[in-house]
Amino acid sequence: MTDPLQPVLILLAIAVLAVVVFRLLRLPPMLGYLLAGVIIGPHALGWIPDSEETRHLAEFGVVFLMFSIGLEFSLPKLVTMKSIVFGFGTSQVLITILLVMAVAWALDLDWRVGLALGGALAMSSTAIVIKMLTERHEQNSPHGRQVIGVLLFQDLAVIPLLIIIPALAVTVESDTVNYTTTFTIAILKAAAVLALILYFGQRLMRPWFHLVARQKSSELFVLNVLLITLGLAWFTALAGLSLALGAFLAGMLISETEYRYQVEDDIKPFRDILLGLFFITIGMLLDMQVVIENFVWVAAILVTLIVVKVFLIAGLSRLFGSDSRVATRTALNLAHGGEFGFVLLAQAGAIGLVDNAILQPVLAAMVLSMFLAPFIIEYSERMVQSIYGSEWMQQAAQITSITAQTMTMVEQDHVIICGYGRSGQNMSRILEQETVPFIALDLDPRRIHEAVDAGESVVYGDAARREVLIAAGLMRAKVLVISYADTVSALKILRHVQAVRPDLPVVVRTRDDSDIDLLKEAGATEVVAEIMEGSLMLASHVLVSVDVSMARILRRIQQTREERYGLFKGFFHGESDEMEESNESDFPRLLTVTIIPGAAAINKTLQELDLAGLSVEVTAVRRRNIRGLLPASDTRLESGDVVVLRGTQENLAAAEIRLMQG
Repeated sequence: MTDPLQPVLILLAIAVLAVVVFRLLRLPPMLGYLLAGVIIGPHALGWIPDSEETRHLAEFGVVFLMFSIGLEFSLPKLVTMKSIVFGFGTSQVLITILLVMAVAWALDLDWRVGLALGGALAMSSTAIVIKMLTERHEQNSPHGRQVIGVLLFQDLAVIPLLIIIPALAVTVESDTVNYTTTFTIAILKAAAVLALILYFGQRLMRPWFHLVARQKSSELFVLNVLLITLGLAWFTALAGLSLALGAFLAGMLISETEYRYQVEDDIKPFRDILLGLFFITIGMLLDMQVVIENFVWVAAILVTLIVVKVFLIAGLSRLFGSDSRVATRTALNLAHGGEFGFVLLAQAGAIGLVDNAILQPVLAAMVLSMFLAPFIIEYSERMVQSIYGSEWMQQAAQITSITAQTMTMVEQDHVIICGYGRSGQNMSRILEQETVPFIALDLDPRRIHEAVDAGESVVYGDAARREVLIAAGLMRAKVLVISYADTVSALKILRHVQAVRPDLPVVVRTRDDSDIDLLKEAGATEVVAEIMEGSLMLASHVLVSVDVSMARILRRIQQTREERYGLFKGFFHGESDEMEESNESDFPRLLTVTIIPGAAAINKTLQELDLAGLSVEVTAVRRRNIRGLLPASDTRLESGDVVVLRGTQENLAAAEIRLMQG
């Protein structure tokens, strides 16, 4: 008798080994899972059989993946990216499906096979691409926003495809089946289930989560999330739809509550583990013997998939207003297969819609494309440079833009703020209150977009480049501030300032005292060590409390600064030091919310909205490019207003929901 624990131990062991090896190689663990599945599957070593239990395990991985996608589904996010998501994304998926159906027709295959394969090949890997974008800090770049928008639509497109493909399978049984009737029944059934879940779910989810959260039990909270996720998945499966659809709806309903971030953190371990096992089972589907026998077809499908996707996505990106470089970067980031393609292929194969002789070469090509994806993305910048050469014209346009904006924002004797993170923004508010003109430079497009919407004086530009500093008015500035703690970048800026304006005072922020001497020698007028200044302020409050005179306190502070914090050098390290520096989830942050037509907040006063009850403060309201700071409680919001909110991440999520949906 076979030990039932043996397959589980093999899966866990191979999963651990795959993750360790691929992390050491700096490759996505997903690829390790796929390769491991190929090796231990029934078509290779045969350690794990292709059983019903194994397929159920894989399906749970898909359930939690779809749940996570549902958590990311938000109406405000879709509204802000609607042209990319519903324009660019829709075009990419539909054209890919039509192209594959045309190829299927040319090869004398059933159109239903072409539709199923087209849906699978239209997908790109959300897991690989998002990981690579995050590591390269490109999420908010022009091509990053396009990539994320297209991936978002691909994830949403899986839902109707999961409904359509089983309906297509019904027609395989008999040519006499009425296609229209089959599709109509499937769509009506899905619409009824969706309406039922969304109608009751929206009314019950938030009060139910309030009740569970008030018990202040973390295990109860996690159990509740699992119950809702698996419960809705079971309900949709009972209605003849997929488990994944119910999980997506569960995530979408929870995303409309203020508990979405907590849920995302709690569910992540379950999702990642089960998703890893899902990719192992996908690898198990691959029959290398069939692949070797059809090597020419596999290679042809692989090359065609990548080339066609590159040209199609680049062309659509240009059509939606991007320049050639952004379009090419977007295309190279999406020119491969994706995990949802495996979901659709597995479903099509299980119900007999796609024959194994066709399924195996396509599956192999998609797996190989995902193996190539990290390398294509990693070297995409070099490819763009080799295709288009130097970007000096683009840089010149950026410099011209900064110069024009600087001339309109400030005249002379202004402050240049390098970096518009938390420190830069705090300083800018003090300067604004003292009517001191300033211009801020930053490289985060999302931050700049929100700050500009709020009416703040910030432009996109790399402060470590001499041309950008000059365009920002370096020759007319009164002081320059480096507000971020990056010594390498600060030294570059100081070198440019010393070459052009050696008389300009430069204030530099640093984390601690380790680089103070280096920065002073490079030309910094003042170096503000964040931790040291915090210690000084803490000590000064204590000295006031023990009746030390203010004059003596000021002398002590001045002496400590002149000695470059020599008194504070060296301390005993402990575990709490890392915890204090890394845990920022409860820190207040800013969020801009645009009041779109139909939003619940229209024609309501700030007092009626009672955002203060959510521990969220309205710091400004911008209306028709006029910015009002600290608006009164009787301020009535209108469509098109940009509201600037301050609070913790979870409280801001709740406030955004109240403004948009009531």
